[in-house]
Amino acid sequence: MPGYSTRTLLVHVGGQPFRLRVLSDLQQFSDPDGHGERLGISSAQWSLFGQLWPAGRLLAQAMSTVDIEGKRILEVGCGIGLASLVLQHRGARIVASDIHPLAEPFLAYNSALNALASVHYRQMIWDMPLESLGHFDMIIASDVLYERAHAALLAGVVERHAYPDAEVVVSDPGRGNSGPFSRLLAAQGFTVSESRCVLDGDERATPHGRLLHYHRGAAFAPAVPS
Repeated sequence: MPGYSTRTLLVHVGGQPFRLRVLSDLQQFSDPDGHGERLGISSAQWSLFGQLWPAGRLLAQAMSTVDIEGKRILEVGCGIGLASLVLQHRGARIVASDIHPLAEPFLAYNSALNALASVHYRQMIWDMPLESLGHFDMIIASDVLYERAHAALLAGVVERHAYPDAEVVVSDPGRGNSGPFSRLLAAQGFTVSESRCVLDGDERATPHGRLLHYHRGAAFAPAVPS
């Protein structure tokens, strides 16, 4: 992309290879028209979307096996969008979203790089209602709770866009803000399960983060013995 230095990664998720164009480093920045600044994206935050982070790989790994049958899925804060690409490859009904003005062109390029139809994308600012986005059976995100205020903002997205029977999957590297988020979702009727996750191919089996899986509704209620 003009004005940016990029590189191409090859990653395997669920045994499937994916090629990703990402920013070369964290120093890439160009906002000549001030669009990012008006959205509240500082120069220090600008290049974060364009990297593949361990939490993003963990979420993509989870999406390679999750049940997608009949589900409409939303990725919040998709960044480079690996999880959405994995779901697109599996034939899921996926909508990716982010606030960053470059997330959409990078996602479209990476869709083509993997011979996939472009992932449907919507720019979304978490504290601004987007009624046309609709409702979802599953909402997913990776490493989105890195600031204290994000717990309430993300919970608001869930409240507006999750069906009564829904699940929320968040890969979290443990930045300390998942507790408030879990409490806010509990107030919406969700229960949570947590698992420590290891990236495929890690011979040391070192956990790279947690997968938080929230459920709500009759479809997820435990069976009652007859």
